[in-house]
Amino acid sequence: MSISATKDASVADRIRDKYVTLVHVIDEDQPAELVKIETREVGRILDEQINIVPELRGLRCRRTVITGDPFAGILSTAESTKADLIVMGAHRKQLLRDIFVGTTVERVIRTGPFPVLMANGEVKWSYRMALAAVDMSEPSAHAIRTARQLRLVDDAHFMVVHAFIPPGQGMMSYAGLTKESIDEYVADARQRATNEPAAFLEANEFDDQGWSRHVEEGRPSTVISRIVEAKKPDLLVIGTHGRSGIAKALLGSVTEEALRSLNLDILAVPPMR
Repeated sequence: MSISATKDASVADRIRDKYVTLVHVIDEDQPAELVKIETREVGRILDEQINIVPELRGLRCRRTVITGDPFAGILSTAESTKADLIVMGAHRKQLLRDIFVGTTVERVIRTGPFPVLMANGEVKWSYRMALAAVDMSEPSAHAIRTARQLRLVDDAHFMVVHAFIPPGQGMMSYAGLTKESIDEYVADARQRATNEPAAFLEANEFDDQGWSRHVEEGRPSTVISRIVEAKKPDLLVIGTHGRSGIAKALLGSVTEEALRSLNLDILAVPPMR
């Protein structure tokens, strides 16, 4: 097994039984001589990092320097090394470019089949608290299973978070329903939503783990952000849903909003293929 790491290799301290591949992608849209010089210099720097970075000591490391588009280079390296996980540092935001094509992190998550751990800070300890944002779907269950298989949450207190919005609530008043009827409908929807995480955990054989659960009404991104602010977790685990075509290009997702706005490590797991 291997891990492709593009930045913050200190995250590998949590996964010492893996093989770590350090990857750097050089932009090929420049003179060939500059590409040659940069390739040689980057290789030298990566070799130095493997030898001097404390977090890499004792790990089985290798490095590779390739040319091309960053996200394509990362994915091709992960494919060739049969990586279990891609680790990337927090991206540098380029507002206008991000609006149209997304960051490298987002493109790797959108187009690749690999779990991606975006590291937002220095590693000081193993993850102590992890949140799993779930929508009761198979991708959510797969994300939790992946986090456990990668042993990222072995020592963490685990909280399952579910956000819900009662369907059709906004239209009910226009339909002439009384306030009492609307309140009763919302209360019933809230009760169903409160029961869903327990059923989800049981259906996926997670129910004996003793995990805490939190259910809150509101937009998923808003609820997740509020809980992250209140609980100060170290890691957010979230599954991505396969989308295609114009929806994939233009519609924001809960995962993308989390990647752009939250200051904690995020494990984004694509659906099984």
